[in-house]
Amino acid sequence: MPIKSIDDLIISLRERLYVAERGLATSIYLAYKLGRPLFLEGEAGVGKTEVAKMMADIFETELIRLQCYEGLDVHHAVYEWNYTRQMMNIRLVEARGDHISEAELFSREFLLRRPLLQAIEKSQESQVVLLVDEIDRSDEEFEAFLLEVLSDFQITIPEIGTIKTNRPPFVVITSNRTREVHDALKRRCLYFWINYPSFEKEFEIVQAKVPEAPQTLARQITAFIQELREVDLYKIPGVAETLDWTSALVTLDQKALNPGIVEETLGVILKYQDDIEKVNNDQVKAILERVQVRTGI
Repeated sequence: MPIKSIDDLIISLRERLYVAERGLATSIYLAYKLGRPLFLEGEAGVGKTEVAKMMADIFETELIRLQCYEGLDVHHAVYEWNYTRQMMNIRLVEARGDHISEAELFSREFLLRRPLLQAIEKSQESQVVLLVDEIDRSDEEFEAFLLEVLSDFQITIPEIGTIKTNRPPFVVITSNRTREVHDALKRRCLYFWINYPSFEKEFEIVQAKVPEAPQTLARQITAFIQELREVDLYKIPGVAETLDWTSALVTLDQKALNPGIVEETLGVILKYQDDIEKVNNDQVKAILERVQVRTGI
C-alpha cells in the first residue's frame, strides 16, 4: 500500500495501534520516499522494532529481520554454503560414476540465503522491509560491512557474482545505545531518537493496546510508570513493560492500584533484583501518593 502523505502514514499507524508523534512519522515518510535507511535509537522497549513491523504490515509485505549480536559475521548475516547438501550431492554423483564441477557445486542451488541477501533478492520483485535490530550489539567490523551493503544495495559472492537491486528495501536499523555506532553509518541513514513517551501519549498507547483495561487502572498504571522512571534504577521500564503490566493486572481482575498488588507484580516491570529491592514498600506508597495527586484518582 503506497504512503501518500505524513498524515496518511500517521493514520495507517494508528489503525495498527501504533501511536507515533509527527516527528517520527516524518522521518519514516522521508526514509520511504528518499529510499534511505531509517536509524532509530532509544532505550529498550520504546517501540523501535515495532516501526519495522508496522511498515511491513502497511506495505502488506514480508519483514526480514537480522538480529544482531556479538560475533555476527557474513555467514550468518548474508550467506553461506549448504555444506551438508554439497557433500551428499558429491557422494550421489560419485556413486553414479559421474563428476560434479566446482561451478555446479557452488551454484545457487546450494546457497543458504541469510537476511541481507534475502532482502536484496526479494526487493528485486517487490517492496520488502529489512529490520537490522540492535546494531549496537554487533562488532564494529560487521557495522563497517553493513555500511558497504547499504551504500550500494549489492552483495558479491565470489563463486556466483554480484547480486544487486535497483529497488532498495525499506531498511530500519535500531540501537539501544549500549555502545556508540560509527558516524559513517548514521550519516548514511535518516536518524530519529525515540524517547520515553509523555503521560498523554503513553496513556493513549495503553488504551489502544489493552482496551479491556478499566480507564482508572490505565491512568494509574501510566502515571506510576512515569513516576517510576524518575527513580534511579539500573533498567528503567519501557512502554513494553507498561503494556505487560497492564495486561497482567487485567488478568488479575484489578480495577485500581494498591500497594499490595504493586509489590506482588513488580517483577513484570522490573527485571533486576536490585531495582526491585530499591522500590520497596515505602517507595511504592510514596509513588502511589504522587500518582493520586497526578491523576486525581
